Amino acid sequence: MSITSIFSRRTARAGIATAAIAAAVISLAGCSGSTPSSDTTPGDAGAADYGTVNLQLSWIKDVEFSGEFLADSKGYFKDAGISTVNMTPGPSTGTSELLSGKADVALSDAVSVGSAVSQGQPLKIIGTEFQKNPFTILSLGEKTPLKSPKDLIGKKIGVDDSNTVLFNAFLSVNGIDPKDVTVVPGQFNGPALLESGQVDGYVSYLTNEGIQVELDGYTPVNLAFADFGLPFVAETVTVTQDSIDNDRDKLVAFLKAEVQGWSDFVKDPQSGADLATGTYGKDLKLDPKLEAAAATAQAGLVATDETATNGLFTISDELQQETIASLKAAGITTTAKDLFDMSLLADVYKANPDLVDYSK
Repeated sequence: MSITSIFSRRTARAGIATAAIAAAVISLAGCSGSTPSSDTTPGDAGAADYGTVNLQLSWIKDVEFSGEFLADSKGYFKDAGISTVNMTPGPSTGTSELLSGKADVALSDAVSVGSAVSQGQPLKIIGTEFQKNPFTILSLGEKTPLKSPKDLIGKKIGVDDSNTVLFNAFLSVNGIDPKDVTVVPGQFNGPALLESGQVDGYVSYLTNEGIQVELDGYTPVNLAFADFGLPFVAETVTVTQDSIDNDRDKLVAFLKAEVQGWSDFVKDPQSGADLATGTYGKDLKLDPKLEAAAATAQAGLVATDETATNGLFTISDELQQETIASLKAAGITTTAKDLFDMSLLADVYKANPDLVDYSK
């Protein structure tokens, strides 16, 4: 797989999220399990043996999953009592895999999960890797820099079909009439369209297309959705309610190892890029420069003022409500109680308070 194709497909995931509404409406099967008997405290697995965790990734094995790579390579999963973590690459929202029992845990996003939950599917977000979602409208400083939502008026914006729902939500929350913007259908070729002047802006991913145009010699200008009316969590750790009820200790152990892996990443983003290019994504022939730059950008989505106070993966009540409001703007109605369960992460930090300060 070429780097060009990897970049061109990244923004397809918002469409996969929208399609998850239909894909998620399937029968819940094969999700039951049993919690191993153990005298250990949840979040401190000790000698517990939880066996295998099947983890559905939202994308290919690139730097986006640095925390998982570090948790695996450093033995944090094994230390937590998990013998093996099978990482299945995407693209996928993971909702169908969870509901069918093919996955125990999925790295997804609030749009995908919220879509399924609004349809009555028993899914829960138990933590999030990205406090800030990466969606943005990218423009070029050398051509037509778009620095505020109002700058979109009268401009040509490239939007892949898969991102239409989110883009319309962005216009709505910023009070922009869709008639005042010319939408140019994209083919996941944002950098090419921007650099050739065919569009003024393009719905993109903060950690990807902007890096590509910068390496091409342009100055990226971003209108991040999270900064302009659409804050919602992404790369969410998502499970079924059944697994919470029956395999809670296993999930808590998994979360502990995840927090450890991502703590290492925040302190050394390059370590994640190295594992992506040299080990876990070696067969993809990833560009080391792109992965290193993406790792640095990604660290800013993972570590925030919220996590500095409460620890990685946490989702404050305020951010939960902001996510619910963002989903409503995208036409998805649910509640924080139905979408989130932060009690498992609370178990992790109660048993391991030292993990809260991940900077150590």
